[in-house]
Amino acid sequence: MFAGQNPVRAILTGAVALAIATSLPITGQAAPQQRAAPPAVVSGTSEVKVLVNNEVITSGDIAKRINFMRLQHQTGDLPKLAKEQLVTELLKRQEIQRVRMSVSTTDVDASYARFAASNKMKTEQLNEVLAKTGVTPAHFKAYIAIQMSWPRVLNARFGASGKLSPDELITRMTQNKNNTSTTEYFLKQVIFVVPAAKKGTLEAKRKAEADASRAKFPGCEQAKVFAATMHDVSVRDLGRVLAPELPTQWKPLIESATGNTTSSIVTDRGVEYLAICSKRQVSDDVAAAAVFRQEDLGKNAQGEATGNEKKYVDELRSKAQIIYR
Repeated sequence: MFAGQNPVRAILTGAVALAIATSLPITGQAAPQQRAAPPAVVSGTSEVKVLVNNEVITSGDIAKRINFMRLQHQTGDLPKLAKEQLVTELLKRQEIQRVRMSVSTTDVDASYARFAASNKMKTEQLNEVLAKTGVTPAHFKAYIAIQMSWPRVLNARFGASGKLSPDELITRMTQNKNNTSTTEYFLKQVIFVVPAAKKGTLEAKRKAEADASRAKFPGCEQAKVFAATMHDVSVRDLGRVLAPELPTQWKPLIESATGNTTSSIVTDRGVEYLAICSKRQVSDDVAAAAVFRQEDLGKNAQGEATGNEKKYVDELRSKAQIIYR
């Protein structure tokens, strides 16, 4: 992506792409390990500009967000817009922490690394670019954490009511005609368990074991029997998953898989890979609904709040104590 263009210029548009990518629904429950998006910290040179339920937004936070908005070519009263963005994000972060639905720092770091790789950079190079532009890696990662975690909260609260009604689905299918097909996968998850206490000493060994097992994988029907021949290996049946519903962490690995398994990755549980039991193009009502939900999530990631999100954020604001200084 960086061929022939400035790295900073690539991040201008890349930040928006990242927001869309990280807003994909993430299946499963929040990981039990360290959570992302810690409370804001006041530095010695920053002034407190806003208090949100006794948590602070500093002049330093606002300056970083202004720099980030400039990278995205946003215009207008940037100090005011940046301040309000940060207030909204802090309200979201507080709610994410209240309902315990934050992604882990591992998830955020993985997304950050993928973003760097997609822009032909190492994470160290991305760190340098963000530092030079006054955004900082920490600020960008906090942004990623909110973008990844907030859809979980929305889905938990509005999951059922947020679905399209039959009439809405028919209307949108009529409008989109042939644009509602997607890929259907049936998946199994193979987990080489690594206890938290042994992550540092056992992780590399388990990854080597997982990678070696992929070449011998006998197929989904024999997956559990296969797992039973190895130590501390479990198999989860994920069932039918449509392409728009793939977790961000797995989506590129599934789409680039050349055999019946994906590459392995390190997660909170240990080392994992997915077995692709079947794959085909579908265009039924469920597929159409998944496509439309992903379109709506994309709009949300670009700042076009859905009705449910606006309702939720307005409710959080009405109950919050927000003090501007």
